[in-house]
Amino acid sequence: MKKNFVLVVLALFSIIGSTAQELKSPNGNFKMIFALENDGTPSYQLFVNNKEIIKKSKLGLELQKDKKSLLNDFKLVNEVRNTFDETWKPVWGEETAIRNYYNELALTLKQNETDRNIIIRFRLFNDGLGFRYEFPEQKNLTYFVLKEERTEFAMTGDHTAFWIPGDYDTQEYDFTESKLSEIRKLFSSAVTGNASQKQFSETGVQTSLMMKSADGIYINIHEAALINYSCMHLNLDDKNFIFQSHLTPDAKGNKGHLQAPCVSPWRTIIASSDAKDILASRMTLNLNEPCKIEDTSWIKPVKYVGVWWEMITGKSSWAYTDEVPTVQLGITDFSKVKPNKTHAANTKHVKEYIDFAALHGFDAVLVEGWNEGWEDWFGKEKDYVFDFVTPYPDFDVKGIHEYAKSKGIKMIMHHETSGATRNYERHLDVAYQFMKDNGYNAVKSGYVGNILPLGEHHYSQSILNHYQYCIEKAVDYKIMVNAHEAVRPTGICRTYPNLIGNESARGTEFQAFGGSKANHTTLLPFTRLIGGPMDYTPGIFEMDIAKLNPGNNSHVNTTIANQLGLYVVMYSPLQMAADLPENYNRFLDAFQFIIDVPVEWATSKYVEAEPGYYITTARKDKNSNNWFVGNVNGLNARTSSITLDFLEKGKKYEATIYADAADAHYKTNPQAYKIKKQKVTYKSKLQLSTAPGGGYGISIVEVK
Repeated sequence: MKKNFVLVVLALFSIIGSTAQELKSPNGNFKMIFALENDGTPSYQLFVNNKEIIKKSKLGLELQKDKKSLLNDFKLVNEVRNTFDETWKPVWGEETAIRNYYNELALTLKQNETDRNIIIRFRLFNDGLGFRYEFPEQKNLTYFVLKEERTEFAMTGDHTAFWIPGDYDTQEYDFTESKLSEIRKLFSSAVTGNASQKQFSETGVQTSLMMKSADGIYINIHEAALINYSCMHLNLDDKNFIFQSHLTPDAKGNKGHLQAPCVSPWRTIIASSDAKDILASRMTLNLNEPCKIEDTSWIKPVKYVGVWWEMITGKSSWAYTDEVPTVQLGITDFSKVKPNKTHAANTKHVKEYIDFAALHGFDAVLVEGWNEGWEDWFGKEKDYVFDFVTPYPDFDVKGIHEYAKSKGIKMIMHHETSGATRNYERHLDVAYQFMKDNGYNAVKSGYVGNILPLGEHHYSQSILNHYQYCIEKAVDYKIMVNAHEAVRPTGICRTYPNLIGNESARGTEFQAFGGSKANHTTLLPFTRLIGGPMDYTPGIFEMDIAKLNPGNNSHVNTTIANQLGLYVVMYSPLQMAADLPENYNRFLDAFQFIIDVPVEWATSKYVEAEPGYYITTARKDKNSNNWFVGNVNGLNARTSSITLDFLEKGKKYEATIYADAADAHYKTNPQAYKIKKQKVTYKSKLQLSTAPGGGYGISIVEVK
C-alpha cells in the first residue's frame, strides 16, 4: 500500500470575515464551496469543470424535543485540510487494486446559543464528493434523537431521473424514467405490490438515484458507510427541484438514536459528462473503513447453482406437506404427515444438483426449503418461525454434506427469517455452528414480509444494526453472507468482505412474478450496484414460465444472449446459474459461456454505457490473460460498436461471440442466438446487433 499524506491546520478563532471555504478535487475538475448563511445555516455548492451541478444547498439536522436543533446559529471555529492518496487491494472486486485519492476539508462549527460543536467533513475525489456530519464528545451533546436530517441536494434544472419509489421496506421496483417534475404524477403507477412496503411521499425516491441533466451531466446521489444510522431516501420539492434527505423512522417515528462521539454515513454525489465514469467510480468503497477481518483467506468468490428457481416459478414447493394448517416448531411431527411430493429440497434431488455442479465445474449448491416451518412461514407476523437447524424428514443433512464433499462441491445454507429479527438473533450462534459442523461456509439470509418487532422497518436504524450484527457475527464462524431483502449496500463490503452479496433490489425472481422491464439491467449497475455487488441470479434460458408451471403465465423479458452478458455487466463475486439443469442441457453451447466466465477479476473496462439503454463491460480474468465482454441492451434494437483496445499489444486472441440472432426479441423470440469464433487483437473492432432486451457475451482467450 502506498500513501501520501499532507496536513494543514488553520485555527480560525481570530479570523473575521471569512465566510466561504473552497475545496478542489486532486485533478481540479471538481470544486466545492462551503458557506455559512447570515443566520448561521451551513450550505454547500458543487461544480464540475466550472459548471454548477448542485446549487447552494442547506445542511443540518433537526432533533427531537430540542428547541434549537442543529440547523443554524453556527459560526466557523476551526478548519482542517488534508490530501490523502493510497492504493489498496480488495479481497475481491472488479480490479485487484483501487486508488483512494482525495482532498479533504473538515470544518468545526460551534452553535452560539447551545455551545455545541459539530464537524462537517468533505472529501472531494476526482469522481465526486462525499460529506458527513460528525459529533465530537462534549458535555452539551451526549445522547440525542434525530427528528430528521435536513441535508439538501438542490438540482440545477428539471433533470431526467431513473428512479424507484421511496419506501421504508423494499427496493424491489422497476425503474421509471422521467423528468423530476413528472415524478408526482407517475408515482402511483410506479408502486407495485410487495410482501412489505411503505411509501412516505408522492415525490419520495430512493438512492442510489441516477440522473442526467439537459446539458449531458450524469449525476448520482447515494450514501456510503451506513452504520448505526437510518437509511436515507430523498424527498423532492418538485417546484424548486430540491431533494432533501428523508430518514427511515423506527416504530416510534424517530429517525435515529445517537450517542456522541459518533458520525453519520457519508452523503455522496458522483458526476461526470461520461456515463462510463459513474460505473467506474469506486468512491463509495473508498469512503468505507479498511478491512477489519485479519485473516481473509476463507473468503472466496463463488459460482453456484441451486434448488431455487423451480420454487420461485411454482414448479416445486418449499413446504414438505400440504396436510398441516399451522406449524409449531418442536411440536408438529413431520415424520407422521404425508409428503406433498412437490417438496424440492429432498436428498435425491439435491444430489442431482450436486452432480450437475461437479460436472460443469461450479463451486457450490444452494438449497432452499430444507428446514421445518415452510408450511406457514409467511404473512403471519410469526416470531418463532424457523430454528435454522431442523431439517425435514426427506433432507439428509450429513449425507448431503458427505456427498457434496466427495464431489468437491460446497453447500450454501439458506436462512429465511420471515422478518423475525429477534428470533434470528436468538438462534444465530447455534445456526452458524450447525453450518460449520455440516460443511456450509456461506449463507443466503432472507427478510421477506413485515419486520418484527412490529412497527420497525427493513431500513430503520435498529434493523440495520441487526444486519450488521449478523455480518460481524458470521466472521467469528468464517461464514460468508448473502443477505436478501436487507438494506441496499453502501460499500460496507470493503470493511467486511465476508458480505459477499446482497439482493436488495428487483432481482431475477420478479421475472417469474409477472416480469420486469426489458431495460432493467441497464440501470442496476448505475443504481443498486453503486454500493456493492448484487446476487441478481441470472442465467435463465427458458423464458416461458408456463412451461415449468402451467399456472404461471409470466415471461422472462430478456434474450438468452442478454442473460449471458449479465455475468460480466452485473458484477458480483457470487454468481448463480439460476435456471434448471434440464434447461441448460437444451442449450449446452450457450451454457458454455456461463461455465467459462470467472467470478474474480484483475481489471475492468467500461466500453460503452447509457443508463436505461445499454451497457458494455470488459473484464480481465484474475487468474489468466483471458478477457470477457458482456453487453445488456434496453428496449430498442441497436448496433454495439466496440474496439478491443484493452487487449495486450503484440498478443493474439480467439474470441467466442455469443450474440442475438438477427430475429431475436425478448418477447417473441428470446432463445434465438448465434455463436461464432474469430481471431482478434487489440486493434480489432466489432459491430454486434443487439435485440430489444438482448445483448451478448464474448470470451477472449489468448492463443500462442
